[in-house]
Amino acid sequence: MRHLPILVLALLALPARAQLAPPNEAGVTFGHVHLNVADIEVHKKLWVDHFEGIVVQKGPLTTVKFPGFVLVLTQREPTGSSQGTAMDHFGFKVREIKSIIAAWRAAGYEVQAEFTGAEGTANANLLAPDGVRVELQEDPALSRNVVGYHVHFWTSQYRELLDWYVDVFSAVPRQRGSIATTADVPGMNLSFGDCAAECAPTRGRAIDHIGFEVDDLDAFARALEERGIELEFSPRTIDSIKLKIAFFTDPVGVRVELTEGLDLY
Repeated sequence: MRHLPILVLALLALPARAQLAPPNEAGVTFGHVHLNVADIEVHKKLWVDHFEGIVVQKGPLTTVKFPGFVLVLTQREPTGSSQGTAMDHFGFKVREIKSIIAAWRAAGYEVQAEFTGAEGTANANLLAPDGVRVELQEDPALSRNVVGYHVHFWTSQYRELLDWYVDVFSAVPRQRGSIATTADVPGMNLSFGDCAAECAPTRGRAIDHIGFEVDDLDAFARALEERGIELEFSPRTIDSIKLKIAFFTDPVGVRVELTEGLDLY
């Protein structure tokens, strides 16, 4: 026991780890949402001040950690907002919504709507700089003030796309309140809704892509190719950010990144 203080100090000295959920049986957990933003410093301050994010810089890559996922920022003027694309928004659960909305308005940011959400609780749609749409859902039972909760796909093929994500990522279907077409992967709910018009691909927009962390990227990539899913390139390790990555685009134009190593951030 005399060595316990030394052990505690050693653990505290270890790098902070991303708060990703443990993977499912297929070796998959939700990884990240990747934004194109005009000013990284504005977004770093915003996600820390309003949502208690933790900034982690890994080489040239700027990330903000939250329970359940990582937000990744690229300084690049987006070609448009997330609205009007097949990845309309992402969402947080929050323990107390009124104070977040008040602080958001006080900072000069837009609150698009306040409403009762699909699960019968107070919700709000916020618009961050660069047209990043964010949904809040209140849950007073949370043990934390803010956690990642869902990403929302919009497409006329929403039922087919739900089945596709269930098949490819071993997502578990469930009804989320009044929304029948959702499925869970560890760390995040995937919700699917009908787009009034055909929604645009995500690449270049404010929400450029989403990401899944996998235990064995090489094996997972081979399995995708066997299904006929074409990768942008074979899995490769980027030493400067300590990640192995691969990309593909889903059937409705949402760009998807696969990572191995994000759980060590």
